[in-house]
Amino acid sequence: SCALLADEHTRYIEGVRGLLETEFDTTFTVADPDSLIEGTDRLQPAVIVVDLPLAKGDFAGLIRQLQNSSPSSKIIVLTVHTEPAVVEAMMSAGAHGVVQKHYIARDLLAAVDAALEGDRSVTPDVRTRCL
Repeated sequence: SCALLADEHTRYIEGVRGLLETEFDTTFTVADPDSLIEGTDRLQPAVIVVDLPLAKGDFAGLIRQLQNSSPSSKIIVLTVHTEPAVVEAMMSAGAHGVVQKHYIARDLLAAVDAALEGDRSVTPDVRTRCL
């Protein structure tokens, strides 16, 4: 199985890739929305991890495109946002998980595992603010 990681920050991407490689045979990386859509269509990854800014302001549209290209892929969003309304919008758009960037090392693999098991998850720090 493979994962697809989409993030514009190439320095930052290697650490996240290293985490994903502990769970997946192969982790592919892309750095722009067009490559993300193309890669999703071609690879049909088990999991897509996407940095929110890559959506260029149209997160719901990007999620729809990813779901159309690969309906079985689970989508995990990386974000710096902790506002409940922003997180709820991501989940409503179809994300299977939301992980706050500051806690990737702690939360990413748990979010991936939850998504693969059919559950949806949000970084605990955000969830407590939503309650």
